[in-house]
Amino acid sequence: MTDMKYGIIGTGAIGGYYGARLAQSGQEVHFLLHSDYEYVLEHGLQVDSCNGSFHLDKPHVYHSTADMPPCDVVLVCLKSINNHKLRELLPPLLPAPSADSPTCSAGPLVVLIQNGIGVEQDVQAMFPGLQLAAGLAFICSAKTEPGRINHQCYGQINLGNYSCRDEARLEQVVADFNAAGVKAGLVEYNEARWKKAVWNMPFNGMTVALNTRTDLLLGNPATRRLIREQMMEVIGAARHLGVTGIDESFAELMMKMTDEMTPYSPSMKLDFDFHRPMEIHYLYTRPIEIAREAGFDMPRLAMLEAELRFLENPS
Repeated sequence: MTDMKYGIIGTGAIGGYYGARLAQSGQEVHFLLHSDYEYVLEHGLQVDSCNGSFHLDKPHVYHSTADMPPCDVVLVCLKSINNHKLRELLPPLLPAPSADSPTCSAGPLVVLIQNGIGVEQDVQAMFPGLQLAAGLAFICSAKTEPGRINHQCYGQINLGNYSCRDEARLEQVVADFNAAGVKAGLVEYNEARWKKAVWNMPFNGMTVALNTRTDLLLGNPATRRLIREQMMEVIGAARHLGVTGIDESFAELMMKMTDEMTPYSPSMKLDFDFHRPMEIHYLYTRPIEIAREAGFDMPRLAMLEAELRFLENPS
């Protein structure tokens, strides 16, 4: 397959890191920016990384997708609360419908590198013919100032096929990531989404509710036990929904990984600290509803969801 053009919608902590790695390796990458567009246009994009820092002097940056070229692969790295904006952001990157392709079936592969359960289903409803994949990022990364990504540890990304009909394109994306120094692989979609939730659902909300970090949660016996119980609720829901390849040993793996992780504030904690809306819907409401409709309750995580709803809107 020939080299592909990549588009990044949401050049934040995640999109900025993965897009910059691809660009550094020689891929053609086009970045959509918002608040720091002018800064990056003038100064470039800096990545401070545990795997080696680097600077992109003249990245292809844009303030509107209307100015971006058609792309073969679009990495959507927006917070999921902004997915309604995709109705306007994505069409300029898609081919015009034709008699042969009335629903964009020949369009790019769109990879949703987002947290939560149900995001692909809702984006597919917006664009019925679009080829979608889930991007499951295992990374500690933050963007706390213009044009600078702070990549602290990890960095692996897995892709789960939701509706992509071009398997070769998916495989090429995985190969491009690996060539860029980012460990990547193909995984089963449902298993991957629920495995990510095993970490996301306990740690994102608990760091907000208790105003703390991941290491402190695991350092206290009471909250360590609660975190594990919440993980087992997610695993129980997944298995009740027919997801295989996930059991108690995966909770132990996530606990061990987090014990070894640099003390970390997850994305939801950063959103709360910076007075931004939190991704409660796809991280909590949707998976809890999906599990409940299938006959499985997650009482500890339902309580955490209620606490987060109060913290976001106490009046």
